Amino acid sequence: MRPDVPVFTLYGDDLAWPTQDLLHCETIPKRSSLHHWEITPHRHVDLAQVLYIYQGHAQIEIEGQVRVVNDATLQFIPPLCVHGFRFSENVDGYVVTMAAPLVARLGVITGLGSSVFENPGDWSVGNDKNHLYAQLSALSKEYHSSQPGRDVMLQSFIQPVLVWIGRQTIQHRSKSAPSRPGHELMRRFQRLLDTEFKLQPKLESLAHRLGVSARTLNATCRDWTGESALPLLHQRLLLEAKRQLIYTTMSVAQISDALGFAEPTYFARFFRRLTGKSPREFRAGEERL
Repeated sequence: MRPDVPVFTLYGDDLAWPTQDLLHCETIPKRSSLHHWEITPHRHVDLAQVLYIYQGHAQIEIEGQVRVVNDATLQFIPPLCVHGFRFSENVDGYVVTMAAPLVARLGVITGLGSSVFENPGDWSVGNDKNHLYAQLSALSKEYHSSQPGRDVMLQSFIQPVLVWIGRQTIQHRSKSAPSRPGHELMRRFQRLLDTEFKLQPKLESLAHRLGVSARTLNATCRDWTGESALPLLHQRLLLEAKRQLIYTTMSVAQISDALGFAEPTYFARFFRRLTGKSPREFRAGEERL
């Protein structure tokens, strides 16, 4: 791995996921204008991105390969992929950042499977230019609202976009470039986390199922994310805990049990250690927003 490539959740921010949703939506100018229209090469650990350039032009770098875009283009960026951009000041479009579990789930729901979202891809959108823009504009409007059923609506708006990506991938599928050392292990580890995190498996058990030693798993995670394996498991637990506190009426004790904690007090300590708040304080704060 290139040691100089920083790891972000959202470019320029720390590693805290800024929303309790499984996706984040913003316009391209909102963030890039703060950085002189340049997003230097970086990677995301367990997040995928859709970049839709509706107008303007851009220089896109994906895994060291650079190309210039002058037409309406949609770029898909899977987790762990190094990417960077330079935009013209008249650029218009959207960036949607999605948690990997959401992409995997929608891959199953749509029947496309998760493999179509494992590699980067970019496509000139042609006659679908205005259709995709309208879809992402509706997603953005819903994202910045607080209406009932918002979580369902967000997923309903992004789903057709992912179907479009999946179809393009299948139609233009070619032999993928060889993965760098550790890439496939990180992919498998992330998939395993998403299915097993509620069981709170031991590190040794995860490593054994992946066919490597705990030391190798930790070293690979540090190389790719700057964190060892256990904090990645904890962040996945925390994301689910926050979503349950916000989007369900389950009691703290019920959420604790659903996430594999032996006692609610253990869950409360875990949650406070990572957020600085108790689960009840967090839920009350979100209800006031």
